[in-house]
Amino acid sequence: MSVAPGLQAESWHLLTLIERAPGFHILADTLADLVDEGHPIVAGTADLKYSNGLVAFQERHPDRYVQFGISEQHMVSTAAGLATTGLQPYVATFASFMAYLACEQIRTDIAYTKQPVRLIGHHAGITLGFYGTSHHATEDLAITRSIPGLTVIAPADTAQLGSALRAAVDHPAPIYFRIGRGQDPDVYAEGTQPFTIGTAIEHGAGTDLTIIATGSMVHPALAAARALNAGGISTGVVDMHTIKPLDTEAVARAAQRSRIVLTVEEHNVIGGLGGAVAEVVAEHGYGTRVVRHGVKDEYALIGPPTHLYRHYKLDAAGIEEVARTAVGA
Repeated sequence: MSVAPGLQAESWHLLTLIERAPGFHILADTLADLVDEGHPIVAGTADLKYSNGLVAFQERHPDRYVQFGISEQHMVSTAAGLATTGLQPYVATFASFMAYLACEQIRTDIAYTKQPVRLIGHHAGITLGFYGTSHHATEDLAITRSIPGLTVIAPADTAQLGSALRAAVDHPAPIYFRIGRGQDPDVYAEGTQPFTIGTAIEHGAGTDLTIIATGSMVHPALAAARALNAGGISTGVVDMHTIKPLDTEAVARAAQRSRIVLTVEEHNVIGGLGGAVAEVVAEHGYGTRVVRHGVKDEYALIGPPTHLYRHYKLDAAGIEEVARTAVGA
């Protein structure tokens, strides 16, 4: 990759971002491959092509790439317009900017008009730790799942992101993809796990506890489940990659076979996955206790993401601790 005159390659941080984020290789490469296969995809971003990897898409298909600059609302509205011409727009920016700044445009220009735009909110949750409250996205699931007609997907890892992007090609509704910083640990081997929008993936069946996790929390939830099972607490895990439409049948199975359902999300406990699962359990009268685990209705602290995960008990050890407390209670 070329470097602008006067800049030292070893000090130019943007040029190293993609090398350390395999998830964004998948984002760019999958979209570019779909163009090669004949799909009328266009991709754009709000001045973040290095942060989300779409620079690689631009290099392969410069005529299908749009650099919008720092104008997220304009980007989303333009994507709606492009969709009316038969194109399939995929537009990306930080999840906080996508869900908060462009909320009105998502609701009115895209969801209300039923345009099949794919909105990619990356660096979701607390993954932009040092950037602070303006860049943390811990309310985006609550916002997007409340918008009528908007599908909401949070892949667990790189392989699932690629599968989800392919599954979205012929999906008639607009979609909000919630992804991390492209460095999530692997949960699935590429090509081994089929992806169906709205159908959760179940990992074992627990009679004591079922952990329902989404996105970045699936990997630590599985690690916590292994420790719990080894300690005699029968635990299953559900990868609820689609927040909307929610797989209510998977929730029902969890509620009927387990004493406790524990939801885990890198998000405020209000309005996201935990709220969605609790609604299903309550409305159907299953009588199962639901424990919501995530950020406890507060603005997240500022610090390294790894430290924040430990502080909010969103790492494997923290999830295990929360689970043992719930089962003990």
